[in-house]
Parts: sequence; C-alpha cells; structure tokens
Amino acid sequence: MILLGSTGSIGTSTLEIAERFHIRVEALVAGRNIELLKEQILRFQPCFVAVATEELAKELDHPRVFWGKEGILKVIRHASSAIVVNALVGFLGLRPTVEAIREGKTVALANKESLVAAGAFIDPGHLRPIDSEHFGLWYLLGGREPARMTITASGGAFRDWPIEKIAAAKAEEALAHPNWSMGAKITVDSATMTNKLFELLEARWMFGCERVDAVIEPKSIVHALVEFKDGATTAQMANPDMKLPIAYALLQEVRDPILPPVDLLEVGSLEFRPIDAARYPIWTIKEDLLAHPKLGVVVNAANEVAVAKFLRGALSFGDISRLVLRAYERFHDAGPQNLNEVFAIDAEVRSWCEKAR
Repeated sequence: MILLGSTGSIGTSTLEIAERFHIRVEALVAGRNIELLKEQILRFQPCFVAVATEELAKELDHPRVFWGKEGILKVIRHASSAIVVNALVGFLGLRPTVEAIREGKTVALANKESLVAAGAFIDPGHLRPIDSEHFGLWYLLGGREPARMTITASGGAFRDWPIEKIAAAKAEEALAHPNWSMGAKITVDSATMTNKLFELLEARWMFGCERVDAVIEPKSIVHALVEFKDGATTAQMANPDMKLPIAYALLQEVRDPILPPVDLLEVGSLEFRPIDAARYPIWTIKEDLLAHPKLGVVVNAANEVAVAKFLRGALSFGDISRLVLRAYERFHDAGPQNLNEVFAIDAEVRSWCEKAR
C-alpha cells in the first residue's frame, strides 16, 4: 500500500495493521515529523518517501525521496500498489485522492476534505471509508438501500460547558477532547461540530443518501445507525479505535479479532442528545448545506483559515464559526461545476477569509 500521512494517528494505526497482517508498505508520505518518519523508514523499508519540503527531504537517507504537493502525486504515480490510504489532513488531501483514482487505485479514505470539497466529482466506487462513522454505515448497509442514516458525535471539548463561556475558550481548552487524542485541526473541528457537518456531507456523497443526520452520543460506543424502509433501525457499536475500520479498508474481509468487544454491562447505559445550534452555531447551516452540497468547498476553505487563525491566537473560538458562516453567506452562489472550479473557489474563499476581520 501507499500511506499518505504516516506519522499522524491514523497513519500510525495503519502501520500497526499493516505489520500485523503482513501488508507491504511501498510508500510513506509524511509532513514534518522527520524523526518518527525515520523510524518508520527503518522499520518498513518503503520504496518511496515524500515529505513537506526539500530541506526536510535532505535529512532523510533514502534513495527515492520526493517533497511538496507535487512529491505526493509523484509517489502515487511511481508506486505500483493498488491501494492508497489517504490520511492527510485538510484540502491538501484532495489532489492525491483524485490522482490515485486516475491511476486506477483504490483509496482508503480518512481525508474528509476530499469529499467535502469535491464529492460531486469523485466516484465513490473507488473509495473505502476509514472514518469510524462511515465505516459503521457501510458495515450496517450490507448492500441494502437505507431510508435514513444517522452518525454520532462525541460533542467535543465543550459539550458540557455553560454555553455563555464557550465563545471565549482558549486553544488548550478546545484541544482537550473528552474521549480521545487526535490532531489539533480535527479536535477543534470536533469542538465546533464542523467535523460532524463534514461527515454528513461525506455520507451523502459516499452512499448517495440524502436523508442523513447526526446526534451526540457521549461515550462514543455507537458510531452509526441506519433506518430501513421496513421501520427497523440497526446500530453499529464498537470500542472507539480506528484500527477496526482501517483493517476492513485494507483487507475488505476481517476474520481475526481487531478490538475487544463492547461490554454492555460495563457501558451501562447510552444517551443520545440533539446537536444544539446555540452551542454549535455552525449547525445553523446544516439543512441548507445538505441541500447545496457543492458548497462544501466554501465551508472547508473558510474553516481551515479560521481554525489556523484560532490556533495562532488571531481569532477567538467563537469567531471560528462566525467567520465560516459569513463566508458561507458571501459565497453561497459559488457551486463549482468541475474540479478546476473547486480549486479556484477554494483559493478565492481562503483569500477573502485571510483578509476578513
């Protein structure tokens, strides 16, 4: 396989699965975590490696090292593996998804932004879901047609905070996820609920179902629910660990135990809460965005700029959603008609958000 984002949490879990099931790692793509990448190179002996910059590439003792955005694409073109695990963070992951499909490869997709920004132009038949929620939906569907699909959210760092205090929250508070440790960007997105908004768009594009929704399940044991036309609803439950969806994405069929099963007596009870727009202002555009899903590129671009500003102290937490909602209103007519327009709109929205006050 080709692994994009090898030093992140998804990447390291993917390598655990690869090692356990003797899957050859032909290529490793990382960003700036050179020390961990060096360890991975020694352990997995990839044919190709790519990093963020030429300067970082010079730090690696490897005969075939590429760098930058073009370097990722070169790795995909040069490597012969039939599957690409795309665990890159952000819009950066879109071109590699498109390139892998053009090269006839299957994409095990953890990069939300590929479908959020360009789902209308990506054939889901080339994708295997790695997100626990979309894996859960796939697991439940079994080829049947759903009447309605629901995914769950943890609620993020501020699910139990007094609402009036959330807008002034500091970065370290937003990054204190109640259930697990993830990268900074996705943890902030979980706190604003933007992450779940993105996952609804992903589900819509991946499964072709327009009736999708989300609820908060604080224990993160139930990941997805599917309602069928006969009135039955099924739920997928598993202990929160990405190795299960990764294993299925790589192997398609899994017969070995990957996780310990859920102990219902230990869980005790499950609670489902609505997602309140007063606590998560981004939720005010949920219905409109699902009705105009091509506008995902606008929301994603604005959110990436807003979160980056917040993490460097240039924006308050409350201003993340405010900036995204302003951009959504301003660019509401900007539905792209092709991939080139996706990239053009992304650049235009970013430019506006960088200048916005």
